[in-house]
Amino acid sequence: EIFQVLSDVGRALPTLLFYKPPTNDQAQSMAQLLEQTVKRYPSHTAIVFEGRELSWFELNALSNRFAHLLKTQGLSRGDAIALLMENRIEMLATVFAAAKIGVAAGLINTSLRGKPLVHCINTIEAKKCVVGAELIDAIDTVRSELNLIDKSDKTDYLYVEDPGNSSSYPLPTWAIDFSLAAQSMPEDNLAETASILAGEKALYVFTSGTTGLPKAATIYHRRYLSAAVPYSKIGFRAKATDRMYICLPLYHITGLGPGVGSCIASGATIVLRRRFSARQFWPEVQQHKTNLFVYVGELCRYLAMQEVTPEETNHPITCMLGNGLRPDVWDTFRDRFKIKRITEIYGASESNAFFINLLNKDRTIGTASAPIILAQYDVDADEIIVDSDGKIVPAVKGEPGLLLSKITEKYRFDGYKDAKASESKILHDVQTAGDRWFNTGDLIRQIDVGFAMGLPHFQFVDRVGDTFRWRAENVSTNEVAEILTAFDSIAIANVYGVAIPGIEGKAGMAAITLKPDIDFDIAQFSQFCRRELPSHARPVFIRIQPQAETTVTFKLFKGKLRKEAYHLDQVEEPMFVMKPRSSHYEALDTAFYQQLVDGKSGY
Repeated sequence: EIFQVLSDVGRALPTLLFYKPPTNDQAQSMAQLLEQTVKRYPSHTAIVFEGRELSWFELNALSNRFAHLLKTQGLSRGDAIALLMENRIEMLATVFAAAKIGVAAGLINTSLRGKPLVHCINTIEAKKCVVGAELIDAIDTVRSELNLIDKSDKTDYLYVEDPGNSSSYPLPTWAIDFSLAAQSMPEDNLAETASILAGEKALYVFTSGTTGLPKAATIYHRRYLSAAVPYSKIGFRAKATDRMYICLPLYHITGLGPGVGSCIASGATIVLRRRFSARQFWPEVQQHKTNLFVYVGELCRYLAMQEVTPEETNHPITCMLGNGLRPDVWDTFRDRFKIKRITEIYGASESNAFFINLLNKDRTIGTASAPIILAQYDVDADEIIVDSDGKIVPAVKGEPGLLLSKITEKYRFDGYKDAKASESKILHDVQTAGDRWFNTGDLIRQIDVGFAMGLPHFQFVDRVGDTFRWRAENVSTNEVAEILTAFDSIAIANVYGVAIPGIEGKAGMAAITLKPDIDFDIAQFSQFCRRELPSHARPVFIRIQPQAETTVTFKLFKGKLRKEAYHLDQVEEPMFVMKPRSSHYEALDTAFYQQLVDGKSGY
């Protein structure tokens, strides 16, 4: 172990010591990074997608044609566009086309419709909307609410054909055929790209919006570069001969940043998929010989749930990098899938600090890039614990604490487009007068990982809103979910807290999705919960869902489940309850439900 740690540190040391993130006034951008890669590997395959292959030269040429066309549409440095397109070559080309002329691309979640879609486009003050033919209907239904022109003589809507999708929509009368017009544009690099500064806006990336309308996090070029280069070198250890499987949506920063960014920084080939398919994952990994993989945790859970297939053995993947890998799924990828290197990272689109597991330790997000504090947190009161002098009380090592990261000139907090939303995430005068700290809203803890060269390592515990208090004890929804999914018939467990009238705290409830063709034995499940969970962490209510509801980035929805709770008039699916002083689950009937709502349940 010591030899391996020393080897890992030795490989990472040159980057850690000599890589200097660009400053705001340096002429560096994600578009320049692309052009530098083109100079090094012009004929090397840049991207493979649905039977098409483009070299780095060809991808850059397409981006240039798109950039020249954006200029003819009146876009200029400092403007923003809304980009609504599924994963495909043209989506990436548009992102880099905008970057080449100093325009920020607002990456819109392709599942959005109605009010959230309108909110995202209008929030970033988009001058144009570049929309894929596959999603033109989503825009058509909200055009009257957008701050864009759609008259026949002038339009701000740019239509990009989707030749690989037979269900895509034809060019509407209110849009310009961007694909056709781009064919006549020059494919040479644009002169102004060389002057784009690292401190200029590159992207707007939206939060998932599971608890309200999405917020637009601002990504500057320096931020993109300072993640892409280190993740490539010390995370993936990527080379031009590598091939990376990317099936995450590219409007998600994990796919576009560590994923695409690492490929551009190294020259590695992007093997892009329109959307994730658990069934096709291993066959395509084998087909395309992809040795690198960028992930989010819930995607990995879906893979872990699949039946064993021949393609998952002797596969070419040697390294995976991403975030949110739960400990039980981590073990599956180590033991069943034999992945040698798992580089878990932690960070948010708007965060000023990131963590990386560069030493390949198990079940850890690794070590921090910026000064941090883990603050004791009162989950029940939903507030940070302070001492008699009003100072934050640090969490005890091994215990969960609220993660705060210090904001400095080096570790900037770029925040959101909405200044008020940004300020709400900042704490002032935490250690000294005038200091500022970013409140991540996440609970993490320091853990022991063995020999680690004195580098403290941490583990993600939960979002603040996903931890609740029951019977005077804090309950982590993630930790309970991990244990429940070890029961042989459970595929997914979504755990949350619900209120019971007259009772302090929140009772645990789990919406569980069952594996196909395996019977769910409630008596055996009761025994399992008694054996594996302390009494305060055992869910009081169980709801059987035919299918878990998730965002397209595989985050489990909890808001609607919390609202519906155990209410028989709102839930038609089977529900079970562990009554007070009972040790087994039974069906929730109307008689006990009435006792619950009347505040006479006995808890």
